[in-house]
Amino acid sequence: MGSLPPSLDLPSPPPKNPQHERVSETTLFNLFKAQQGHLNYFFQNLDLSQALSFTETLLNSRGTIFYSGVGKSGFVANKISQTLVSLGIRSAFLSPLDALHGDIGVLSAADILVLFSKSGSTEELLRLIPCARAKGVYLISVTSVPKNALANACDMNVHLPLERELCPFDLAPVTSTAIQMVFGDTVAIALMGARNLTKDQYAANHPAGRIGKSLIFKVKDVMKKQDELPVCKEGDLIMEQLVELTRKGCGCLLVIDEEYHLLGTFTDGDLRRTLKASGEAIFKLTVGEMCNRKPRTIGPDAMAVEAMQKMESPPSAVQFLPVIDRQNTLIGIVTLHGLVSAGL
Repeated sequence: MGSLPPSLDLPSPPPKNPQHERVSETTLFNLFKAQQGHLNYFFQNLDLSQALSFTETLLNSRGTIFYSGVGKSGFVANKISQTLVSLGIRSAFLSPLDALHGDIGVLSAADILVLFSKSGSTEELLRLIPCARAKGVYLISVTSVPKNALANACDMNVHLPLERELCPFDLAPVTSTAIQMVFGDTVAIALMGARNLTKDQYAANHPAGRIGKSLIFKVKDVMKKQDELPVCKEGDLIMEQLVELTRKGCGCLLVIDEEYHLLGTFTDGDLRRTLKASGEAIFKLTVGEMCNRKPRTIGPDAMAVEAMQKMESPPSAVQFLPVIDRQNTLIGIVTLHGLVSAGL
């Protein structure tokens, strides 16, 4: 006989944090309140004339707007650049380290280089400036410490007022990066407005995401049509249409006349209610006798997101909408499941 396997030591649950590692609700509230105060200081002391000059300079750019920074400021610079790209504005992030090892070749005299640095003394950015200036680039620094080396070396400086960091040691860049992000993204939206960017143009830059789909896709792009439609005539017996009711996966029958005009709908819910009320008499009932003659419908050129809103509207939600043209001719059906599957 084989020996029994050694007993396994089950892991014990992790020990509770000691008392001094817990965060109270009051502490968290006070931190949020303090951060709110630091952000208010930024808003109240920002020089709007500087912000406007910066915004107009970007708006009038003939080339690419490059952003650069190191560490946390670099992450913020990269994110702001991506915001501009999503708005159809030519922009890119330039790593200061990679720039000094060949990537600076991407710069041209028509470009703008925006340098984010809290202190304005970031060595990597200061080393980048003479190389970028040799390419004829317009240099803008965005800093929070007054009278810094970066501001003195650039063509323009925007000062972001910083009361202090939320960090108790006034060291971790958690407030300075917040105001950098607020400033950069607010300017991006100002550029969006100045360029009169439309919803359709914005959606074209987000074709795979929910934002783009909700603004691009129309009902005709997501509807079932032709052989996928669960159609029947009003004179058809209900029990003879059970296969059609379930086979197409729409949860309903679309009742039409000879010219394919929509007369009504009959759902699986209608079937249950009719069976409960009529019993064996259901075998003699036609679809036309029990169908809904006034169903909600939608047109093929309506936005898909509008179809979803119409399904969810009062007095009660529905799972599908027949799609009809202006002559009330049935051309398709859009289902809630289909919209969800499309990512809407």
